[in-house]
Amino acid sequence: MKVIGLYKKLRDTNREFVMSKQLLKSGTSIGANIKEAQQGQSKADFYAKLYISLKEASETEYWIEQSIFKSYNLCYNAVSKRYPL
Repeated sequence: MKVIGLYKKLRDTNREFVMSKQLLKSGTSIGANIKEAQQGQSKADFYAKLYISLKEASETEYWIEQSIFKSYNLCYNAVSKRYPL
């Protein structure tokens, strides 16, 4: 899964532990919730579990955005220190 690869990259390369762990948890729970929804006891149960998957996908998107923003800031700060205006 790509989310696991991104987790490993953030953890190992960027030494980012909090965001990467949140990304891993929310990203891997999407599929698990969909699988669980397929075994729902009713239509309401099915839709409730799919909705949880949607919320987890939204959270995953948030953590990806935060990791991109943090990486951008780290690069910007490094360049700014080396080449001040």
